[in-house]
Amino acid sequence: MNIWQAVLDAFESLAANKLRAGLTILGIVIGVAAVIAMVSVGRGAQATITDSINGIGTNLVFVFRGGSEDVRNPKPITLGDAEAIADPFQAPSVVAVAPVIQDNGRVTFGRERTTTNITGVTPDYAQVRRYSLTEGEFINQEEMLGQASVVLLGSDVADKLFGRQNGLVGETVRIEGQPFRVIGVLQSKGGSNFSNADNQVLIPFSTAQARLIRHSTTDQVDLLLVEATSPQAVPAASDEVAQILRSRHRTAIGADDFTILTQQDFLSTASTITNVLTIFLGGVAAISLLVGGIGIMNIMLVSVTERTREIGLRKAVGAHKVDIMIQFLAESSVLSLIGGVIGIILGYAIAFAVAQIAKANNAIITPSIGIDITLIATFFSTAVGLFFGLYPANRAASLEPVEALRYE
Repeated sequence: MNIWQAVLDAFESLAANKLRAGLTILGIVIGVAAVIAMVSVGRGAQATITDSINGIGTNLVFVFRGGSEDVRNPKPITLGDAEAIADPFQAPSVVAVAPVIQDNGRVTFGRERTTTNITGVTPDYAQVRRYSLTEGEFINQEEMLGQASVVLLGSDVADKLFGRQNGLVGETVRIEGQPFRVIGVLQSKGGSNFSNADNQVLIPFSTAQARLIRHSTTDQVDLLLVEATSPQAVPAASDEVAQILRSRHRTAIGADDFTILTQQDFLSTASTITNVLTIFLGGVAAISLLVGGIGIMNIMLVSVTERTREIGLRKAVGAHKVDIMIQFLAESSVLSLIGGVIGIILGYAIAFAVAQIAKANNAIITPSIGIDITLIATFFSTAVGLFFGLYPANRAASLEPVEALRYE
């Protein structure tokens, strides 16, 4: 039998049972759409997380207090540690060090108020974090030495307090009841509610240390941001920082009381999590496609039963076994192919809808719909039709002509 003729016969057969064919196609549509939507959204989420991590800054090394669980009473990270790491003779791979202390607090302007992250920083913080301002200027050394009551507003904080992000330099806000003069507004970096770089205010490190954020020791810091001279120098910078802290804290070998992380560590962890999530979601969606394939098998078996006499007649007038198989395989393939095409279109629509919903909730996710996933979904849907149509087609082709003609 000619393949093209088999396809035409398949369309005629399916047209004779439109409702049944439509319901069967629906299973494939849902499966393919779910696979494309889930995988594309997962890839989009991975790209968003990666961009957010890269937006923290380049060539960064993060230093925290605390090491393994075996280390008791770890020493705090201090300003002295930061100065030692910034020494080019001790750490030639380090170009800048920015100590940070932070806490949550209330910021008010008139009747407007918001709870946000209060971060005490030095002038080097702008370089290390690659911060830009929409207006104003960053904290300088004079304001650091004078413990000035000045503040930089994150874009989200500016919106909440003033309803705008421009014309704010010179305004006065209150942080935990204390007046601070606005000297600038940070350019938006984006983020989620869990980690939003725009939902914060920056004040001089010395001001935060003396008036707002108190620690057990006067020179304790919460975090050190260390910038390496280049991406290739990050491992060397990490080793140099570790050696300096081990020497200053006098820790035993293998008993570090500090933790050093790099951007690559964050990226690897985030990539692993999102890959697992994408595979999981894709697997769940593939189950829908499997169910759709079972639906094709079911409808084809019903079709074989209904057309038993037709099959017998065809074989009686000279049709070969392979001709009958091609006929039924063509029908199952057409069902799955139509479902696959509609499913691809629906998958694109669902991915777009998810992106809009995420955008409305301040979580920017741009679904990544590659040609690879589209081709895989098309191939998989066709393969499902062939696989699940094989048994019904073989059953039809194996019918004896005499028995088929006698079937009622």
